[in-house]
Parts: sequence; C-alpha cells; structure tokens
Amino acid sequence: MTASRPTSQRAKKGRSRTVRSRTFSGALGGVLGVVAMSAIAGVLVTASVVPVVALTSRAADSTIDIFNNMPEYLAIGELAQPSTLYAKSGEDWVPYATFYDQDRVEKSYDEISPFVKDAVVAVEDPRFFDHGGVDLIAMTRSLVRNATTNTLSGASTITMQYVKNVLVQQAEAIPDEEESKEAYKNATRTDADRKLKEMKLAIGIEKEYGKDQILQGYLNIALFGRKIYGIESAARYYYNTTSADLTLEQAASLVAIVNNPSQLQIDIEENIPANKARRDRILGDMLDHQKITQDQYDAAIATEVLPQITPKETGCTTAGDGVLSFFCDYVTRVIKNDPSFGNSAEERWFKFKRGGLKIYTTIDLDLQAAAHQAMVENVAATLPGIDVGATAVSVEVGTGRVLAMTQNRPFAENDEFIAANPGYTAINYNTDIEYGGSSGFQVGSTYKAFTLAEWIRTGHSLNEIVNTSGRTVDMKTFKDRCKADGVAGFEMFTFKNASGGDGGNRTALSAMANSLNGGFISMAQKMDVCDITELAEKMGVHRAADRPIDNPDYDKGRHLTGNLSSVFGGTDEIAPITMALAYSGFLGNGTVCTAMPIDRITNAADEEQTFTKSTCTQAIEPRVAAGVAYALKYDVTNGIAPHARSAIGIPHGAKTGTTDFTVDNWTVGGSTKVSTAVWTGNVTGKVDTNPYNLPNAGKVIWPAVMNAADLKYGGDDFPTADSTVLVAKTTPVPGTAGKSFEESKALLESLGFTTTDGGIEDSNQPNGTVSRTDPAAGAAAVAGSNIVIYRSNASMLTVPEVSGSYSDIVQALRNAGFTTTPKASCESGSGSVPKDENKRKVVGSSPAAGEMSKKDGQITLLVECS
Repeated sequence: MTASRPTSQRAKKGRSRTVRSRTFSGALGGVLGVVAMSAIAGVLVTASVVPVVALTSRAADSTIDIFNNMPEYLAIGELAQPSTLYAKSGEDWVPYATFYDQDRVEKSYDEISPFVKDAVVAVEDPRFFDHGGVDLIAMTRSLVRNATTNTLSGASTITMQYVKNVLVQQAEAIPDEEESKEAYKNATRTDADRKLKEMKLAIGIEKEYGKDQILQGYLNIALFGRKIYGIESAARYYYNTTSADLTLEQAASLVAIVNNPSQLQIDIEENIPANKARRDRILGDMLDHQKITQDQYDAAIATEVLPQITPKETGCTTAGDGVLSFFCDYVTRVIKNDPSFGNSAEERWFKFKRGGLKIYTTIDLDLQAAAHQAMVENVAATLPGIDVGATAVSVEVGTGRVLAMTQNRPFAENDEFIAANPGYTAINYNTDIEYGGSSGFQVGSTYKAFTLAEWIRTGHSLNEIVNTSGRTVDMKTFKDRCKADGVAGFEMFTFKNASGGDGGNRTALSAMANSLNGGFISMAQKMDVCDITELAEKMGVHRAADRPIDNPDYDKGRHLTGNLSSVFGGTDEIAPITMALAYSGFLGNGTVCTAMPIDRITNAADEEQTFTKSTCTQAIEPRVAAGVAYALKYDVTNGIAPHARSAIGIPHGAKTGTTDFTVDNWTVGGSTKVSTAVWTGNVTGKVDTNPYNLPNAGKVIWPAVMNAADLKYGGDDFPTADSTVLVAKTTPVPGTAGKSFEESKALLESLGFTTTDGGIEDSNQPNGTVSRTDPAAGAAAVAGSNIVIYRSNASMLTVPEVSGSYSDIVQALRNAGFTTTPKASCESGSGSVPKDENKRKVVGSSPAAGEMSKKDGQITLLVECS
C-alpha cells in the first residue's frame, strides 16, 4: 500500500511535499536498497514483463534462482464473514443476532459503486489495468526515492496489496494462536524476501484472475478500522448505506481509511480532519485521471466529512431486543458442543465467528413472545430476601425442536456489569451447565410420572388399589438391584403426604391426581427402585451438572440418584428443558427426542452445512405412554392441576411438583404437539417461596405459554389407554379361616393384597387363628385391595343337628360344649310347654343347627306341644 503524501493545498498541476535531509548512513542504505531492488526489478522484467533479457551478473542469477523457486499460486480461500442467527416470522426468516471476528459482507463487482473502484485505482495504483501485477515504472521511482530520501516505499500495486491481505487473512484463519501469530509475522515482515514473494504471487494472481475480480477481492478484503472489513460493511457502519449507494465524497472518505485505519477511521472525531485531507487528495487523483469532472470534484471538496455511525451489534445481549438472548446463547453453546464444527470448543467457535454461516433456528417468535410477556408480568428479576428465579421452556413433541425459552432475569455477559446489576445474569436456568445453564433444580412430584410409568410397564393398572397414607416403612422391604445389597436400605423411612388429605386406600390414578406420596411408596414396594430410575433415564432424564458429593453408592456424574425419596419427589437437580423433553415422551406415544434449537445451516455460498441433529428413540412402549398421558389428563380435569386446562379445549396433561418448604415449584406437561416446563423458585438457597407468590406465578405462566401454543399448533386427543392399563385385575380372596394370622397375612400379600388386622371377634375357629376376612373368602377383589383379617377368640360353637327328644338334645348340646340349659318352646310359637317336655320331640332350634352361638349363649329348642 502506498504511503500517504500530506498536502496542505491542492494545486491544478503537481503537488508540493516536504523532504527531510538524509544522513550519510541513510544515503548508503538507500544506495544498497537500489542495488537489491534493481536485481528484483530485473528478475521481474525477465519473469513477466519483458520475455528476453540477459542477466549476466552473479547476483542477478542468484536472485532469479530464489525467485523461480518461490510459489506462484495463491489459494484465495473463503474470507471471514459474520455468522447470523435467524428466526421465522410468518413465511420470512428474520435475523436476530450476529457474530463475527471480522464484520464483512462480500459484494460482487457490479454491486460496488464505480466511485469506490475509481478512487482506489486513482490513489493506489493508476496503472492497475495496464501492468501484470507489478508496476515497473512505480518500482523504479520507488527505488530512486528510497535511495535519495528517508521515505520507504515498496511500489505495491493493488494486486500486491491484495496478496498481502490474503496472506494476512490466511494467518488469522489459523485457530492455533501461536501458529497464527507466526504466519501473520511472515505475511507482514518488511524484507526483500517477503517483497519478492509478494510480487511473484501477484504475477500468479494476474494470470489466474481478471482485473475486475482482483479489484473486487481487494475491496472485499480490505480493513476499514476496528473489525470492519470490506467496502460493504464500511459503508453500513460509517455512513448507514450500501457500497452501491455511496456518494463520491463518501467513497473517497472510506477509501482514505484503508491507508491507515487507526488514524483515519471517522468514528473517532479527532481523525476527521486527517481523513478529509486524504479524501481530498484522492478526489484530486480521480480528477487528474479523468475519473470525475471538475464540477464533481469541486462539489465533493466542498462537502464536510459527516459520518453516520451505525454499529452492528454482535453477540446475544441484544438478540431480538433481549427477548431471545438466552435462546441465542443456548444456540451458540450447542454449536460449541457439536463435533461437526471442529475438534474443540475453541476451534468450533473460531470457525463459527468467521464462517459466514446462516443458522436457521427453531424458536417460535409468537410462542416466545407469549412466554416472555407472562414471565415479566408475573416474576420480578429480583426480590428482597430471595435469589428468585423462573423459567419457561417449550419443545415440539416428536422432534425435540425448541420453540420457546425465557426466564425472569435479562441476559448479560460482562461479569463486571452483572456484579453492578444483580438483576442480570449470564446463567440460563433452562439448560444443563455445559449449555450455559445452572446446576439444575429438584423436580419434586413431577418425578411421580416416571414411577407411574414403571408401574404400568410392569403390568399394574391405574385402578389398582394402593395405600396412599403417610407412614413409616422398612427400607429393606424395597428392592433396589442398583445397590450392593439389593435393597433400598437398612433403616426405617418415615414420610408424609404434602397434599390431598390423609390418604387411605385409593386407586393409583387417584394417588397421581392428588399427588399422594404414600401411594407411590406403595407402588415402589411392588417394583424395583432401580427400574424406576432406569426408566426415567431412558426418557432422557439426567442431572444438569455432575453430582458434587462423594458417595460410593452414587455415580458422581449425571446419573440419577435413585433413592427411595425420589419415587415420589425427585431429589436430583434437573434442567427444565430436560423435563419438557421427557414429558414429551408421555404426550407423544413414548418417543423422546434430544433437544434441537437449529433447523438448518448454510454457509456464505448458501450451501447446506452438516451439523448434529436431534435423535429420537422409543423410550417407553406406546401402551405405557398412553397410560401416563391418561393420568396426566386426569390430573388436569380431576386432580390438583386445574390451572393447566386449555382455554380453547385442547386436551392437556400436566403434573405439578413442589419440593420441601416450596423451594422449587413446577408444572410440566402439554398437548400432543407441545410440551412445556415452567419452574419458579430459589436459584440458590432454601427460602420458602410462598410469601413471594412464586407457586401461583408458575401456575399463571404455564397456561399463558400453552394457550399460545394451542392457538398455533392445536392438539389431538391422547391415545386411548388400553384395558391392561385401565381395568384393574381381580383375584379371588383365598380362604384362610383357621390359619394363623401371620400365615394368612403372608398368603394375601403374596397375591398383591394389602392387609389390616381387624382384631379379635367371636368365632368358632381355634383361639388366635383367623376367623374370617373382609372381603370374604371367594370374593373377587381388585389387586392391591386391602383385606381385613379377623382373629378368633374361640368363644363360638356350632349348633348341632337336632333329632330326638328334648332331653336327648340337651345332652347333645352339653356334649358339644354349650354350658347353658336351653329353653323349650312350642313349635307353634304359642301356648305353654307341657310338663313332660323332656319327652317331647324337638323339631328345631334357635339358633338353627349349623349356626353359631356362644358357649354360654341361650339356645331355644322347639318341641311338639300338640
């Protein structure tokens, strides 16, 4: 690039310049420079300009050898360009965030104003269209100037400058920082070897490309200050226009910047006089070379440099006016974690900021707007006495596409700014920690859906009876094959119900609808706790961050804890997006997909780019999913989640969850089209959220999001749950009369019944044995039903058959063990018994033969009196 020539006034013929006196050493250096550059010039003449020139000097021969061994081909490659995130609005894709190392928008030759092209040629390389990459006339003049003055000029043509810029770009495109620095140093060093290489490559460029292509490339690659590269971005930043619409004076002002960006960029007010001076010189050169008229020159010279600085925002802070900031940050982190973009997060991010990618994202602007509005209206960014947090995230059922993502605090990336403004955060409460998220939140009773799914999977029915009461249980009675001893533990475990009354024996469906902890403990007792955990993990449930504790029973990674408490109130910290995705499996026939915020990616040439897309798996059987969906819908229509009803009648299924002391509050569920998770609570700490109305806030936000989803996506009826899910199995109650209480209890419970001790009653069974059950032996009882066991006190005897005289029957009764003398009564029911009653024939008794009576109870014998 030629050095600037400061001028105080433009003359019609020629220019004045200041010449400094040269010292002896400077003059000697100049002479030596003439010798070196003369040899280079001779080589260039030989190589490209004058085909036949005899060089006889040894120095010339050496230089020719060096020159001939240099590469003559320069791979131009792709220039760094900004990458942009897009969201769909109606039928149009709208940009909402841009990322770049170099703000550049490439333009074709015809899309750039002729004023720009003429200005560059006039000031930088007037013989551009005549030489073959190296201007020997300018070089000769440069040699003389270098030898006789203190100035340094390399006579760089536009093509040579383009070569240098390409080499610099290639250096800056190396991800490894040390390699990049070394390559940059080689591309910019000021020695004869580099100049020779630059010239040889310029000649190669001229052989490969036309003049228009070279000039276009130069204008797209040039630096215009800061991170502004290329004439299009410069026009937009400095003058809020396009490169095609630049005026003459604007074009000359921008071309002036290229000479020394830091000193001539016009977004610094102190630079404007210097920029105007060089601009006016460029205008003079354009006039000299007849690129503009005298009138154009005069008008342009009279115009002040008046920039209209229009910065291009970069990053996620202002994405979608801040409404999309957290989703934007999530997208960028998905890219950083995607091996399709490179071998490391640093390499992926480096390529992303330079690749000119167009990232078409999945966010639904309508749904996002509804979620954002509901959030800001119901949960403040900060509240005194609590580290308040709230999130809402929605995914598409069956695809994993992320449709909405918002939270109560606005997004910021600068740590100092966040420290001074605690209402902001860089942490995305919706996601796992590697995607910019927190360490997650305990999910409470929303985990009950996974226990219910395992209940159905193992053949149990929603209408099976379970004990839903709070109580104390022995942990040894719970199987857990994940534990070394195969049981949940060796202690007594006491729990209570947080809502829905005292419990009692209810159906599993009722236990779910009323979120009764006791019911799920009862279910777990008939399954394996490890199987419940594994089912949840098959549905994609995992911890949002590695477990911090060192416990040999638990994996320190992302696996779920799987303790007994989790079967009714998930104790692991899980990200909201994970819960939304898992519940989409219940709402979508058992199919669970990984989260995906990107629909497609193209490069700067609009070519499709590969990336890791969502994967979907059949996590649970459709039969199981239909059963859980039935229960989730019942929870909305008949349970404790009425706030989740659709405003327009779309079937919804949902489950609420609250952790101890209402630290965390959840609603998770949705329709057959969209699954939404809403969380409110403490980001850190254990503060009761009830005084802050956070539980109710979540119950307002969730329907606001889902009602917007219903209007746009609709929803179908959930699949019909089959009979194996809805119809409870019945089992005949076995006869246990006369057995010991313990034997009877074991038998009944082995058949899936629960038992209750009904106490002692009058019975003819041996003392202490079972007298009867309720329901009675032989009755068909629903699996899980409670059977009351009564024990005998052996106080009852069976009245024997009566046949013979009164005296015979009295003796028979005494022989049977009765101690009271029976009464005699006429069979007709009237009249007095004759005095010879002992001889009278007995025709009946009360109680009748075969019936029961206490040993000392009164028995009446009916005799013939006529």
